[in-house]
Amino acid sequence: YLAKMYTHLHLVHWNTEYPSFGEAASKPDGLAVVGVFLEGKQTSFTNFDPTVLLPESLDYWTYLGSLTTPPLLESVTWIVCKQSISISTEQMKKFRSLLFTAENVEACCMVNNYRPPQPLKGREVRASFK
Repeated sequence: YLAKMYTHLHLVHWNTEYPSFGEAASKPDGLAVVGVFLEGKQTSFTNFDPTVLLPESLDYWTYLGSLTTPPLLESVTWIVCKQSISISTEQMKKFRSLLFTAENVEACCMVNNYRPPQPLKGREVRASFK
């Protein structure tokens, strides 16, 4: 038995009805996250266009949930793509070198920003496909 190992890319968006990400993150309708599973394969990021991070099929699951890092606020509409995309080991290294921090703040790499799957606790998971 051979299991595929997936990494998950999160494209985080905040509701601009709120003046800042911080304020939006504390509201039930504050954030939406598009999740895409990644598996290894090389692709080019020249003149970066975020649509290259989306799979061909835009079928997805969606549910109301929380941030994956503390304070784990329950303010996220999750949209998880059914189809994965492929990236190379080198591209994964580049993703792991990205920073959480703004300019003029001590650098903090975007790693270990996940938690184990959580129980549904009555949440409804809907799909855009049958």
